[in-house]
Amino acid sequence: MTHIPSLSSLHSRFNLTLPATHPTMPWRGGAQAAVLIPLVNRPEPTLLLTQRALHLRHHPGQIAFPGGRAEAQDRSPICTALREAQEETGLPPANAEIWGCLPALSTVSGYQVTPVVALIEPPFTLSADHNEVAGIFEIPLAALMNPHHYQALRFWRKHKLHTVYAISVQKKFIWGATAAIMRNLMLQIA
Repeated sequence: MTHIPSLSSLHSRFNLTLPATHPTMPWRGGAQAAVLIPLVNRPEPTLLLTQRALHLRHHPGQIAFPGGRAEAQDRSPICTALREAQEETGLPPANAEIWGCLPALSTVSGYQVTPVVALIEPPFTLSADHNEVAGIFEIPLAALMNPHHYQALRFWRKHKLHTVYAISVQKKFIWGATAAIMRNLMLQIA
């Protein structure tokens, strides 16, 4: 496992390389979604993730960040990410100190997903919404910081070659948009 700097150092690195768009900007239209990247402030920082319920139509059983589709009342990606995280995991928005947003990621399913990075202060109590989430867990942030741990997988869909990333951490296989967002976070703060 790779050693990572302190969370305050990571916060400084993150802020030095923020994208030009402000995280509270309104949605721009189209199929929009947001996910929360919850960095848990522990002696060894962790990343909070969910495993999607097996009965879901889209991406059943996959490892994901809390998040989802923007709704009419959501004024920004931050509003969507915090609302979805609370709905899926019971995480109170008051526990999340927003650091900012990574650039939006286009998915093969046609969504623009905005990752919202937040520091989560313990203690907190989580409760999975079993309609959407099979489980909630944390993985060490250090396990994600080595760029050589990410594999690029290529596949054809609708006559177009796509590249997705994958990483295996603590016997959990993480791939697709979630792994791409983890990789982008790693590149942003490394």
